[in-house]
Order: sequence, then structure tokens, then C-alpha cells
Amino acid sequence: MQKVLGIGGFFFRARDPSTLAQWYEDHLGVERTAPDYEHAYWAQERGPTVFEPFSQETDYFGDRKYTFMLNFRVADLDAMVQQLRAAGVAVEVDEQTYPNGRFARLQDPEGNPLAIWQPTGNELSLPRALKKSRACSQETPSK
Repeated sequence: MQKVLGIGGFFFRARDPSTLAQWYEDHLGVERTAPDYEHAYWAQERGPTVFEPFSQETDYFGDRKYTFMLNFRVADLDAMVQQLRAAGVAVEVDEQTYPNGRFARLQDPEGNPLAIWQPTGNELSLPRALKKSRACSQETPSK
């Protein structure tokens, strides 16, 4: 069976796409999409990706008008939080450390919920799950 290799893009509506794209580049390092096919696109580092549908009734993303939450992996959660706060971005750090790492929450300028995650580092060496994922049975797939 053929399988996808990973997420090839994330597309969403924005009131001001250019300004929002610049915010993601300035604050999170997500490079803007190249203007043509002659230049490289932003490439994420190899690592784990959680892909998990949630119940429509979940409060995990905050306000129910938001239908997604983007979770970015970071190398140093504390340094990223400090950088974001220095730029005036409100960040809520989850004080608990989970078996798969540490987390913080924020919103982009249009209110979209975001998470930043510092993985423990062993995610790529863990065995693949054969049964229903833990995330399907709980409200917190990354924790």
C-alpha cells in the first residue's frame, strides 16, 4: 500500500494573508512560500507529527469556532517562549512535563490557536502502535 510521506502543506483562510504569513515568519521562523517554482519552500526538520481528528464538542482548541490547532515542534521551549513574550505575544506554558515533552499555547494575530511542543527526543525510536491510538480515546493527543 502506498502511504503519504508527511504533511506537504497547511492551507487556511485569513483576513490578511500577507500580514499573517509575515507574523509566522517573524515569530516562529516559518518561511513564507516562495513566489515561484524556482526557489525552495520552508522545510521542517525530521520529527514526529501528530495527526488526530477530535470530536466537534472538544474544548481542546479553546473557542469552538476554531476547527483546528496547529502544533509546532521546537528545540527549546523556554527560549521560544522568551522570544515570543519579548515580541509581545501572550504565551501560556503548561507547567507539567508529559512523557512526550513540554507544551505551551498561544494564538496568532487572527486568534487561531497554536501550540508549541518540545518533544522528549525519543519519539522516532518508539515502536509503532498496532491498535487504536491513545489520542483517539482521550482529549489530549499530544499529552
